Amino acid sequence: MTMNHEVTAAVPPRDDPSAHPSSELHPKALAPANLILTVVLSVFGAIVGIQMLASLGITPSTSLIGALAAMTLARVPLAMFRGLRSVHAQNLAQTSISSATFGAANSLFLPIGIPFLFGLPDMVMPMLVGVSLAMLLDAWLLYRMFDTPAFPASNPWPLGIAAAEAIKAGDGGGKQAWLLLGGLATGVAGAVIKLPMSAFGVALIGGLGAMIAFGVGLLVRGYSTPLFGLDIGALYVPHGMMIGAGIVALAQVGRVVLGKRRVAPGGPATQEARGATALGRSLRLGSVGYLAIMVLLAVGTGVYTGMSPGMLVCFVIYGTFAAFVHELIVGIAAMHSGWFPAFAVALISLLIGILIGFPPEALVVLAGFCAATGPAFADMGYDLKAGHLLRGETSGTPFETEGRREQMIAGMVGFAVAIVVVACSYKLFFANHQTAPINAAYVAAIKAGISGDTARNLALWAIPGALLQIVGGARQQLGVLFATGLLIASPMAGWMVAAGIACRLVAHRVLGATAREKLEVFAGGVIAGDALYSFFSGVVKSLRK
Repeated sequence: MTMNHEVTAAVPPRDDPSAHPSSELHPKALAPANLILTVVLSVFGAIVGIQMLASLGITPSTSLIGALAAMTLARVPLAMFRGLRSVHAQNLAQTSISSATFGAANSLFLPIGIPFLFGLPDMVMPMLVGVSLAMLLDAWLLYRMFDTPAFPASNPWPLGIAAAEAIKAGDGGGKQAWLLLGGLATGVAGAVIKLPMSAFGVALIGGLGAMIAFGVGLLVRGYSTPLFGLDIGALYVPHGMMIGAGIVALAQVGRVVLGKRRVAPGGPATQEARGATALGRSLRLGSVGYLAIMVLLAVGTGVYTGMSPGMLVCFVIYGTFAAFVHELIVGIAAMHSGWFPAFAVALISLLIGILIGFPPEALVVLAGFCAATGPAFADMGYDLKAGHLLRGETSGTPFETEGRREQMIAGMVGFAVAIVVVACSYKLFFANHQTAPINAAYVAAIKAGISGDTARNLALWAIPGALLQIVGGARQQLGVLFATGLLIASPMAGWMVAAGIACRLVAHRVLGATAREKLEVFAGGVIAGDALYSFFSGVVKSLRK
């Protein structure tokens, strides 16, 4: 099968995304039609992401907007848009806009607002350079780690399932499309009455143990104060639990790398062994990259002048370690639950930095650096999951490998656009005193310091967090998911998770073997409906401000 990359850059329409002959080529992210669309969508996504984070404190999921734009243009009777009828070209569009949105808002605009609020405007540009590099490294590492034992392609990645099912329904129609539309209507209807429908959708498809832990965590956080008179947030219980679970999760990843890459003498390497080897290589390259970025930030921002050589070495090493743990925790939470607690985990890294005794200026850099790592990592996981489903879940095939590479290129286009948009616009926002609301919490923590009681609570609650993570193992991630639930103050989300688990159990009993496929399509619609309603309602609210 041949294609004209100069015009269409995609396969003919109505291709079965599950069957890919060896002669088929994947649409190219840098082909003219695809590149123009991804750049335009990325500019839109970056602007919307920054505006909504600054005005509402949230970042919308825009991947479905990209897919819908590509589907719409594909129906324009012009030759240059014909290639957009391919589900794989639409996948590239949703990858780029999603990358630009989360990259611009969470990975760039949020971190550079911390030195501005702290009264260090000269630190903003060096910080932007450093967090831009961290964001790009973050996304590249997930590209390398995806479909390895630590981050299997078979795990839920809920927002990826939602995007893939929407694209497949738009391409193929039929009963699956009606099932998706039913989920979409359910998601929108629930969102209209302020129900967190994404929690319901995620519970339909996530790992059962992980979802139970996540739901229990949400309910414990929501009702600890009214039922028991305990504000577990003020006592730093969730933060301590996440510290313990995160450290064990890192050890579990290390165990996977060391254990599964061993090959019997004279025997062929298994798929898991090859994945573990790739994971280990990526972790080593990532550690070198994060270390170099930390050195660059320490020098570029000038914070090295306020620390002794020993403290400076400790600062660089701790920042590198914190970035890795932050990335893994956010990635694991996103993979299982569809939520990534990036803000809260960055605050945990900052609290430990305060305990160590780093000077305030160094803590500003540390907070920004840790906040920048994780969002791009998680978002790339969602996008690659969507592509993996659209390509027929064929790990290891040339088409799958090529598709992931093109998605990574499309994502990097989105991130590059995000860097340009933030560099050109941040002064306008800062002049109006608009930053991410969470930045005020980081600055307040740095100025207030931390008490001995807080340190004891963090250490004390790290123990049950670690034990729960050990009990669940690397597959279920009970400690990380329970702590994620504790960090989110939304009891209604806990009830929606419980409702999703109940519906899931009933569906499996009634539908039998076909339940999983139908639930994935319906849940994809629910998550998509919630995301679309949240996006458009958020845009309207931000424009009114």
